[in-house]
Amino acid sequence: MSDPETDSAATPPVCNQWFALHTLSGQEGKVKKYIEKFKKAEELDDQIFEVLLPTEIVSEVKNGKKSTKTRKLYSGYVFINMRLYGEDKKLINRPWYFVKETSGVIGFVGGENPASLRQSEVDEIRARIEAANGKEVPKIAYEIGENVKIIDGAFANLTGRIDEIDPDRGKLIISVSIFGRFTPVELEYWQVERITE
Repeated sequence: MSDPETDSAATPPVCNQWFALHTLSGQEGKVKKYIEKFKKAEELDDQIFEVLLPTEIVSEVKNGKKSTKTRKLYSGYVFINMRLYGEDKKLINRPWYFVKETSGVIGFVGGENPASLRQSEVDEIRARIEAANGKEVPKIAYEIGENVKIIDGAFANLTGRIDEIDPDRGKLIISVSIFGRFTPVELEYWQVERITE
């Protein structure tokens, strides 16, 4: 195993850069809060600048009631802007160990020699955050023309084709073959499931 203090192969130049942290599933928010809360106490404000946990709001309509929850765009990852390498191009111990030893952190992407994210990757992450800002997306995204199986209601166990989607109400208009004729049926998202082959 390499020593983060002495191993300097392929390290980036000294400056603050973005890195990806691999976290335990479901611990992303705790990791972000801990780093933001304790970086000042550990006197690391001049080495840790920003922590990102990209999320989106997901809506679901079930039994006529709409509910929303927050979903992570990159499950299992948190992004951190920090100064990790010194002028000698070696890892700086204090921020390295502070982040690496945070409860819920598995490690930096790149292991003992974390590789910084390319600017295009950072731009893509920020674009996804911006696109999700203030918008709700359905929990399951269906497409017009998609075939689904009805799992609830009077038409349970029949299959049909999606003709219309109303994301605001969480409703689908599905063409179902009844007695040899296609009939439009209005159903909620949760009353159908994708047909997997």
